[in-house]
Amino acid sequence: MTHVFFVPAILTHTLAQMESRTKIKRILTHGEKSAVYMADGYARATGRPGVSFAQCIGAANLAAALRDPFMACSPMVVFTGGPSPHTRHRHTYQQIDDFPLFGPLTKYSARVDEVCRLPDVVRQAFRAATTGTPGPAHIELAGHFGELEQQVDELTVVCEPQFGRVPALRPLADSGVVAEAARLLQQAKRPVIVAGGGVRSSAAGQELVELAERLALPVATSLNAKDVVPGNHPLSVGVPGWYCRKSANQVVMEADLVFFVGSHTGSQVTAKWRVPPVGTPVIQLDINPEELGRHYPNRVSLLGDAKVVLGQLIEAADASSAATRSTWIARARALVGLWREEFAGLMNSDAVPIRPERLCKDLTELMPPDTLLLAETGHSGMWAGGMIDLDKPGQGFLRAAGSLGWGLPAALGAKLALPDRPVLLFSGDGGFWYHLAELETAVRWNIAAVLLVNNNRSLNQVIDPCKEAYGGELRGNHAELWQFRDVSFAQLAEAMGAEGIRVGQPGELVGALDKAFSCGKPCVVEVITEITAMAPLAYLGETS
Repeated sequence: MTHVFFVPAILTHTLAQMESRTKIKRILTHGEKSAVYMADGYARATGRPGVSFAQCIGAANLAAALRDPFMACSPMVVFTGGPSPHTRHRHTYQQIDDFPLFGPLTKYSARVDEVCRLPDVVRQAFRAATTGTPGPAHIELAGHFGELEQQVDELTVVCEPQFGRVPALRPLADSGVVAEAARLLQQAKRPVIVAGGGVRSSAAGQELVELAERLALPVATSLNAKDVVPGNHPLSVGVPGWYCRKSANQVVMEADLVFFVGSHTGSQVTAKWRVPPVGTPVIQLDINPEELGRHYPNRVSLLGDAKVVLGQLIEAADASSAATRSTWIARARALVGLWREEFAGLMNSDAVPIRPERLCKDLTELMPPDTLLLAETGHSGMWAGGMIDLDKPGQGFLRAAGSLGWGLPAALGAKLALPDRPVLLFSGDGGFWYHLAELETAVRWNIAAVLLVNNNRSLNQVIDPCKEAYGGELRGNHAELWQFRDVSFAQLAEAMGAEGIRVGQPGELVGALDKAFSCGKPCVVEVITEITAMAPLAYLGETS
């Protein structure tokens, strides 16, 4: 652990001792949600648990922010103050029982009222966060500010480095089940892999690609796994589901066998279980037995860690079957090619305001190797998921699991974790507004992330619902429901001590990104884009 993220006053004695006894940096944020999102970005970028603190009155804010790391299976350990046994049920100033809020948002949540329990509860929190499906853990310490810490004299603390990163444990699958899965993959005429976030958590991208190449299997990746296969790999077909590339949905829907690896098979990656349709033969590999067969009845269920079980499959698989799938591979490549042809005009458009498709194409070409790209949810997730490719060595991808506003704090946390890598945020203006105050944090700590704002001065993803609500056309004062004033984020950044660049013409992005990545300070790159541009909707089959 190199950083903690907090809003005071909480664990003040602990934070003070960090200065003299450790090298941990203490990052003061402007809100509890920002503290969680920064810790989440740190955790997803490194695989090490992110840690954040909040006092009792801020516990509900902190709990609300755990929604995103919980849905994204991000390892975190958070500490909050809470009522002491003698203050519960007494209308103590600023105190309510926040503890129940954490139940649905964590893998483990515990109260510590006696200091002797602190060592074992902290150890258990880190074990919960890093084993099985990763996720947040929560500890409520007695006292509004966690004053329980002041009772600590000398406790016997057992450090368990094994539980300091994900995955802490790598279980193998049953060899007989592995053999059956390999047999089904070899027999299938049109198989496809759908890789989920478990592949990324397990660092199993190399094994995934090796198996796909060995058996000639097209690969679709969820948003959480977008970076496990290079975007220009001949077997890559894109992101399936809602925030998708059309070619990925087409390939998955045409498949006669789908191999889900490290995926919850939830509504996002399957477009509400239509990609593939229920009834499609499925093999599923997951480290959590509760996920196996949850949404699709499995022909084979593989329980284990993605990296080691894919290694088992590589050893078990007969590569000679790949030759029987040349027609299927050609079909998958053709569908990817047709998708590129369909959007080539918009991706190369010189229109002003700038088309988001052109912005995404330019980012694909201009991002340096080793860049970690983070994307907001909503339209930002749709544009990034479907239109941006990660073609260069070492490039990575993280995305909001559904909480608008996650991007800016998460990018700062990721950059603190990876100071020597380029870190680029892809956000809309709607998401960027949420935690704009954290630009001050970025300047205070000189967190040199590049923060790109796709600025169409609106929440234009709701254009269609507004149009429907107004009887099929935008009339009346519809703009009050989805548009903002035209504000320069570049000027706001400069006023706060960061670098600010405004891009209004398509050709200006090259110079803007060169300057942003080389300036050595936080930089907001504001790109003015077309307000009516809508991300493509999910392909769910041809309609008559």
